Amino acid sequence: MKAKAQLAAIILGVAHSTFSQNWMPTSAPETNWVSIASSADGSKLVAAAGGPSSGSIYISTNSGTNWAATSAPFTNWSSIASSADGMSLVAATGMPDGGGSGQIFISQNSGASWIPIAVPGTNWWKAVASSADGIKLVAVAAFGPIYTSTNSGESWVATSAPNSNYWQAVASSADGIKLVAVVCGGSIYISTNSGGTWMSANAPSTNWASVASSSDGTKLVAVAFSDLGPIYTSTNSGATWTSGGTPVQHWHSVACSADGSKMVAASYGPIYSSTNSGTTWLSNSAPIKTWQAIASSADGNKLAAAGWYRSIYRGESTPNPLLSIKHSGSSLLISWLLPSTPFVLQQSSDLNITNWNDVTPPPTLNLTNLHNEVIVPLSSSNRFYRLKGI
Repeated sequence: MKAKAQLAAIILGVAHSTFSQNWMPTSAPETNWVSIASSADGSKLVAAAGGPSSGSIYISTNSGTNWAATSAPFTNWSSIASSADGMSLVAATGMPDGGGSGQIFISQNSGASWIPIAVPGTNWWKAVASSADGIKLVAVAAFGPIYTSTNSGESWVATSAPNSNYWQAVASSADGIKLVAVVCGGSIYISTNSGGTWMSANAPSTNWASVASSSDGTKLVAVAFSDLGPIYTSTNSGATWTSGGTPVQHWHSVACSADGSKMVAASYGPIYSSTNSGTTWLSNSAPIKTWQAIASSADGNKLAAAGWYRSIYRGESTPNPLLSIKHSGSSLLISWLLPSTPFVLQQSSDLNITNWNDVTPPPTLNLTNLHNEVIVPLSSSNRFYRLKGI
């Protein structure tokens, strides 16, 4: 392909909507689930239980089909987060039975073993979030400052965020630079320097329950509970928020795809989905439950939802990844959002033949945007590229 020649990308398959996702119960036990997290491809899931009777942490390595209890202690878990590959996990506990301080645990082997981490102060941890590589972590406490870690949880430092707020949830961009945290009975706070400084966003004061971020931290979605309210979204890293035309529910958890186009919101009732960054929402086919937590793969096509004293359900739809091709010096950079089912990049010199060849080397995952990327040399002849499901 000449440097000024036309670029062509052919995609196999037909577009599918998240509203047609098929939901099914998994083998996870019925317990008081409070938090769930997913690897970027949706194959690895981790879920934590808590509440008055406390609970365990379970993992799945096959998109939720089967679940197994980990060696994590039986306690009042409050939140869990995962790296993009599902290897690095961070989990936090709320107030233990009988009072005292909560704890933070980390795992570097997909939950096979857990290490308790000493964090300064006495805190009842409410939520944790992780960068895609699992190196930058953030944790918020019910009453206290926001803590961050830049070494996979080995050590933590308190940030300048207000320490008198009742922090409820936190989310991170893929690179860990942009953070957003919500306050129960307060506002939304954002940081653009990995928690170094924080500022109050132009958002209403309400009982915020959950917040989610796109991989670049530009598109955000937040919901409140107790107050029967709408879903709020931002397309400018939290500078402004809108709720026009969104459904009203007692919301409890939100998640979104890496590009922020697909969003899901779980309530004490239905689950709603959006395929246009929150402009419009529709109730999907998920059963009516007291949903407590929801997680999404990077492409938004694999979802997992956990309920209060319920099992865990998984929702799936067929991915339809789109190729992006652009010049990169004297080569071409071909990329696509990491799909939740395997695809192989192929090339051909002629659209009218059936002899397509796999492109080598295999793609690498860009952890800043969760896109698969392949660099190929420019050619003096035509080259056509497609993604084929395998």
